[in-house]
Amino acid sequence: HIIAVLLNRNYGQHSAIMAGFSHVTGDLVITLDADLQNPPEEIPRLVAKADEGYDVVGTVRANRRDSWFRKTASKMINMMIQRATGKSMGDYGCMLRAYRRHIVEAMLHCHERSTFIPILANTFARKTVEIPVQHSEREFGDSKYSLMKLINLMYDLITCLTTTPLRMLSVVGSAIAIFGFVLAIFLILMRLIHGPAWAADGVFTLFALLFMFIGAQFVGMGLLGEYIGRIYNDVRARPRYFVQKVVGVRSEENSQEEE
Repeated sequence: HIIAVLLNRNYGQHSAIMAGFSHVTGDLVITLDADLQNPPEEIPRLVAKADEGYDVVGTVRANRRDSWFRKTASKMINMMIQRATGKSMGDYGCMLRAYRRHIVEAMLHCHERSTFIPILANTFARKTVEIPVQHSEREFGDSKYSLMKLINLMYDLITCLTTTPLRMLSVVGSAIAIFGFVLAIFLILMRLIHGPAWAADGVFTLFALLFMFIGAQFVGMGLLGEYIGRIYNDVRARPRYFVQKVVGVRSEENSQEEE
């Protein structure tokens, strides 16, 4: 039978999918966009691939029939996501995907408001794979992802899935501080060798000190960011692990029977 989950307003694509996940049954769950740019006829291929032992089966849109802007923006976002999160999947925007039941259950245990299902699923999956699927032109309606929404999506992805930007503050600050320190040593040596006139009467030395102080500020912000990132990870309350099954443990009923 068919179950429709109707939300009282538009909460976004991924929130709607999570709402659907909370009502699905079965061992394998398939997601598909309603615009049917990816044909449902591809679903048996995902099922067959999942039967090979994969937890998540992703898809890559072959001969993508979107505008140049959409394809270029998606490529840029995919590259940034891969570098920021370390999750090497080629097409995060295609929602024709297959998830094993235990992956869906693991995602439902995550209660953060901002999430991106393909990457979230990969954090729990042991084996993932991507297969090419057909992609057709959009026949009805227009895409709801404008330029600003794509930019907001990129920031949401990076900030909700990784603390790398916060750590980059410490890296950049350390590099600036080291550069300022090396420059200061160099200026001191050159001043001793060539006299004060070479260093423009201390102007270059001020620049070196400025670099050192700016670097120290960035390092301080990076350390503060580390604490904020740890607080953020605790607030999300993601499960530290998810048990798929337990092997070799007797059930409680068998234990009682033996007693």
